[in-house]
Amino acid sequence: MEEQEFVSLITQHQGIIRKICYLYCQNNDDRSDLFQEILMQAWSAVPRFRREAKFSTWLYQVAINTAVSRFKKWKRQPEVRPIDFKLDIAETLDEEEKHRFEMMYRAISGLNDIDKAIVSLYLDDLDYRTIGEMLGMTENHVAVKMNRIRTALKQQVSTFN
Repeated sequence: MEEQEFVSLITQHQGIIRKICYLYCQNNDDRSDLFQEILMQAWSAVPRFRREAKFSTWLYQVAINTAVSRFKKWKRQPEVRPIDFKLDIAETLDEEEKHRFEMMYRAISGLNDIDKAIVSLYLDDLDYRTIGEMLGMTENHVAVKMNRIRTALKQQVSTFN
């Protein structure tokens, strides 16, 4: 894949990377760092992209793997700054929508790494079979986990109110 094609595909699918960054990072500086790291990992992995899957599916895998491995590194180091739950939310949303959006991301950020990945992929309308293939699970296991995640998120969001 040529550099120009890569840049075009990344531009087209940058929402995937941004979503993963929001789910795994709590402040803009960390999101920006993770975004750059995902781009570097994707560019270095592009020779291994065999076009057997859609580019977006492959990019999700790269983004999630990068975020999870980076999160594990961060977990070993103590966090010294306060968690910032402010999000760069589009100005087109009213205050209630912004609040719901922020609460949703806050609740999702409290999930474990695999559950965050499942939710992220589900929110992008991927079916359970595809999510399972990407994460090395059966379709049924993804469905069971998704039901448990929904219950946990509902409980978590209700504590924010």
